[in-house]
Amino acid sequence: MNNFLSENYSEIQLMAKKICKSHHEWEDVCSYSIEKFMFHERAQEFVDQGVAMKFLSGIMHRSFYSSTSSYHYDIRQKGVMHTIKPDAENLHQTQEYDPLRDKITSEIHLILEEMITSSKETWFIAVLFQTWLVTPNFSQIARETGVPRTSVSRACEEAKQYIKIELKKRGYDDFQF
Repeated sequence: MNNFLSENYSEIQLMAKKICKSHHEWEDVCSYSIEKFMFHERAQEFVDQGVAMKFLSGIMHRSFYSSTSSYHYDIRQKGVMHTIKPDAENLHQTQEYDPLRDKITSEIHLILEEMITSSKETWFIAVLFQTWLVTPNFSQIARETGVPRTSVSRACEEAKQYIKIELKKRGYDDFQF
């Protein structure tokens, strides 16, 4: 078992990074999955049969993408309430009014309206993006709309890219989201 992990550690890390699409949690998923694999009752059997990497990739995939996995509950701590620091409550009151930001926000709303009226593809991503602006939780939007969570997140990313391109066309090159 130890030889398998030592010899294949860099490949296991690369596999975790690819499965998690370089998400900031990929190292946590990798370590967690290795630990789960090491203590699995049939781990040595999988190594002997040559299917250990495949089994390990399954653990990683389920750990990262499933909201009901033990990783999700153990590491991400679903359902745990975290408190806001007292000094963080008044942050919004100290921000000064930025007229450029206000103008760009209005421009973004205009772009979204144009997206809704221009075609079915842009309508779809614009509506999901607007929904995300109100409810910034892909899973909740997926439950409410019946659209798969991955499609919701991809649509929001496409909408952001489309908006960025449109803002550049309209002369807002250096604005950062």
